Amino acid sequence: MNTLHTIQTISKIGKILSKIIFVFCIVGFCICIVGIVSLGVGAPTLKLGGVTLESILQTETDVTAGTMYATMAAAAILCAGEGVLAKFAAHYFDRELKDGTPFTLDGAKELLRLGILSICIPVATQIIAQIVQTILEKVLTDVEPPNMDLAGSAAVGVALIVMALLCKYGAQMQEEKTGGDGSEGVNL
Repeated sequence: MNTLHTIQTISKIGKILSKIIFVFCIVGFCICIVGIVSLGVGAPTLKLGGVTLESILQTETDVTAGTMYATMAAAAILCAGEGVLAKFAAHYFDRELKDGTPFTLDGAKELLRLGILSICIPVATQIIAQIVQTILEKVLTDVEPPNMDLAGSAAVGVALIVMALLCKYGAQMQEEKTGGDGSEGVNL
């Protein structure tokens, strides 16, 4: 019972962290959109002491307005993808806490889906961000590509897939012992 209690505690923490990450992703997405709009409206027209905001950005930070657009657009896309992933993770933790054990066939299926999404969503958002960046390179001048490295998400996805297989195996073992359908799970 001690191990199951530890798993449930970790699931509660995971649920809370997933919800916090989801909120941060929404806030990050909104900030990026506001940044894009304000840069588009204010950079060429807003003057501080006779100098435009665009020229201040370029001289003080050595970043062009085009690079800022590309970076904020890429960040908005990545925030949206990670927010979706966090929502799926929170849904898994809700199910696991409701079931009282990770060893159910439905829970294992959901964990497998989370693992696959942990690989696919970051790859898809990186592709979309690259497409947006390429479009911005054609439309704007001096656009440098944003630095995006999401290699760690593939490792997390593979780990979740392996965990899903272990949970499925545990549910099948319980099913064989009890002669049930595996939905009631196994208690450690």
